[in-house]
Amino acid sequence: MANHKSAKKRIRTNNRKRIENKMTQSKVKTQIKRTLASTDKEEAEKSYREAVSLLDKSAAKGRIHPNNASRKKAALSKHLNNLKAV
Repeated sequence: MANHKSAKKRIRTNNRKRIENKMTQSKVKTQIKRTLASTDKEEAEKSYREAVSLLDKSAAKGRIHPNNASRKKAALSKHLNNLKAV
């Protein structure tokens, strides 16, 4: 257990950051699953825009690697382009 005041503060801040990062990761994963599960082109496009926005924000804040975000966006784009317009 930490004894110094600064070490105790670091523990608190690390816990806050861990929770924020976990929430962000969860939002991104959920949005990606929602996009990949949709079969309707318009619904998929809306979901795609939200997913790309979340991925870009996560990458900009350093929560995920930019290449990881780019790879996921490419997979979502590929899925979106393979959908037929209804």
